[in-house]
Parts: sequence; C-alpha cells; structure tokens
Amino acid sequence: MSDPSSSTGWTDAAARAVLRRMFDAAVSSADPGAAVLRHLPEKPKGRCVVIGAGKASVAMAAALDRAWSDVDLTGVVVTRHGQRAPAGRIEVLEASHPTPDAMSEQAARRILAAVKGLTADDLVIALMSGGGSSLMVLPAGKMTLADKHAVNRSLLASGANIVEMNAVRKHLSNIKGGRLALAADPARVVTLAISDIPGDDPSAIASGPTVADPSTLADVREIIARYRIELPPAASAVLSANAETPKSLSARNTVHVIAAPALALAAAAEAAKSAGLTPLILGDAIEGESRELGIVMAGIARSSRVNGLPVKAPAVLLSGGETTVTIGKGPAGRGGRNTEFLLAFAIAMAGEPDVFALAGDSDGIDGTEDAAGALVTPDTIARGRARRLDARQHLVAHDSYSFFEGTGDLIRTGPTGTNVNDIRAVLITRGGRQAE
Repeated sequence: MSDPSSSTGWTDAAARAVLRRMFDAAVSSADPGAAVLRHLPEKPKGRCVVIGAGKASVAMAAALDRAWSDVDLTGVVVTRHGQRAPAGRIEVLEASHPTPDAMSEQAARRILAAVKGLTADDLVIALMSGGGSSLMVLPAGKMTLADKHAVNRSLLASGANIVEMNAVRKHLSNIKGGRLALAADPARVVTLAISDIPGDDPSAIASGPTVADPSTLADVREIIARYRIELPPAASAVLSANAETPKSLSARNTVHVIAAPALALAAAAEAAKSAGLTPLILGDAIEGESRELGIVMAGIARSSRVNGLPVKAPAVLLSGGETTVTIGKGPAGRGGRNTEFLLAFAIAMAGEPDVFALAGDSDGIDGTEDAAGALVTPDTIARGRARRLDARQHLVAHDSYSFFEGTGDLIRTGPTGTNVNDIRAVLITRGGRQAE
C-alpha cells in the first residue's frame, strides 16, 4: 500500500515522528520536580512534614527533599504499585490504582497520623496529583474497604465524569474533601498540585484532601440518582448521616496548581510550530464519551482538510481533558479511553488520506494497560483488516487495546511520573485543492 501523504513530503514515518514529539513535549512540560522547585513556599520556623498522594508524588517529594536539605523535614507519600523510587527523608508507600487496596487504606492512616500534633510554627506541604483518590482511602462510618471497592466499581462503570466521581468519593471518606487539612491544624498547610482535572479545580485533584470542598451532599445524591449508581448499605448510611465536608478552611491553608493540561498543550503547540505546522488548541478540558469524541474529531479533521476550517493544513488539532468509557453489562475487552477514542476516530475517517492522530495519557498508562495510547494513520483500518481485526467489533467490545496491539500502533512510554490528563493530536498534512 502506497503512503497517502508521500506527495507532500509527509511520509507515514514523518507524521508518526512529529506526533510523538508533540506528545513527549507535552509530558516533559509537566515534569514534577521542576514544577515543585518553581513554587517552593517560605521555609517554616519549626518542622516541615511532607505528605502526598498520586502518580507524581514521588518525583515531587524527591525534588523538595533535595532543595530543603537544611530544613527539619520528614514525611510520607503514596504512589502506584511499581512506581516506588527514593525520595530522601520522605518515605514512599505503594498502593493500587484505579481500584484501592489494603495499602491504600494503610497509606491514608499513615498520612493522617503524620500531620497530627503539629504547632503553628510547623509547615505541612501536601503534594497532590492524579491517581491520589484511589491511592489514599479512609472509608467513613462503618464502611469497609470492600464497600469502597463496590462504590468504585459502580462509579467507573457509570459514565460519571471524574469531577462527579470525586464528589461521591469525598463524601464517603474521612480524609478527602478537606478533612486532611483539618487534621493538620494549627500548622500552615501549602498544597502543591499537578492537575489532571478538567478546569484545574484543586478541590477535585486527588479528591482535594487539603482543599475546601464546594460539592454538597445534595450534589452527591443527585449524581447517584442520575447515573443509577448502586451503593452498599454502609455507604448509603454515611450519606444519610448528613456529615458534610468542610466548605472553608484556615487562611493559612494555600493551594497552588503547579502543572496543568493547558501548559502541556502549549508545549505540544510549540513542538508543532517547530515542525512547520499551524497548531489549534481546541481546549484542555474536553469531556464526554470517548467514542463519540472520536467521531466529532474526525468531522473537524475532515473539515480542516477539505475546507480549511477551523484551520488550514498543514496543521494539528490539539486537545486535552478526560473522556469516559461507559461499559454495559456485557463482557469488556482491553483498552482505555485514549485507544477507544482513536479506534472510533479511525472508523469515522474511513481511510481518508492526509490525516493522522495520536492520543495518550500523560501518565503513560491508558486505563489499566501497559500503553499510554496509540497512533492512527490513514491505513489503520485496512492494516487491521489484513490481520483479520474487525475495527467495529473491537469497538463494540471495548477492546481497542487488542486492535492497536495487533496493528503495532500502541505507544508504550512506561510510567512517566506525572499526570496532566490526556493529550490528543490530530495531524492534517495537506488540504484544500491539494487534497482533492
């Protein structure tokens, strides 16, 4: 099969390479250690206790430990299993993501204990990033970890977005939704957060354990009713007890978002410009069903290719955010929101030339698989068919990972140590009269 873009100088290999450079630039811009060093607070008169939860917490903690070698500093952070690394004087724990395990509860208890008994001269630095919500759990009321598992399974299968899921989690926790900050009183609390949340709301990052919670019990009840989320009796009892999360915290509690999706997309745009492309950032907080967004993005790409709207080729459409994969009652295959988006995109493009795409999770893990995402080329569906892979059947079965594994288009970066949500890039190599 001939390369559909060869006449423009954009070979398949060149298109793949420039898409990968954009993705790598976006991820590098959110380097946790460098971000922490740009936002160090005033040093305390007393002790500094470092706590943290999330996929970027270890790199953040290690940078802080090195920078403040002259400070009386201790602490504990928790990251995903398999991502432990040295962080100096700060202890590193591992727990499960996206489903909490016994270590998630143990980590929460250790972190809560670390901030108790402090004075007004002490400083707590909370290092929060994506994944923290499942890595640090402390069920409220008479809920058990098994109850927490049941709630998470229902949430992940419901179609609720990440903000809605975190609202529920906060009201079923003894540590999230600002409750960790209350436990640290009267110490000064400074939160340094890396955002993976649409809109960068710090109260939603890792379910906001050190941030006042704007969501209410009424909101949570409405979410549960709208998505028909089944809760175990102990969880229902917690929500019936009217135990609200704190709506305000001490003036000595400050929050700083130190890396975010918008900055990552800006870095990808700069990489695009250096390759002679016109970048168009569509937004950093795009939500919705993954496969539906794939169809929408295919339509925008086709319009750009044929009509030069909303941007003339050669160009790249950039977007971020966190889409949703709603799984029905039937069995599901392997894959995450990025590969599902791409498979729907490829089907909608139907082999149209001059359009390529990449989508990947900035943390290096799309869903629960070992790939960050994948690449789509104009001949993706045809190459799959040649390997007896039916794209539509794989999409119906939520088995996008298997499809792209079969075509050899998965992107494997390994854990990146950061998380600023998904990065999507759609490359249109030529358009207008050239594309006719």
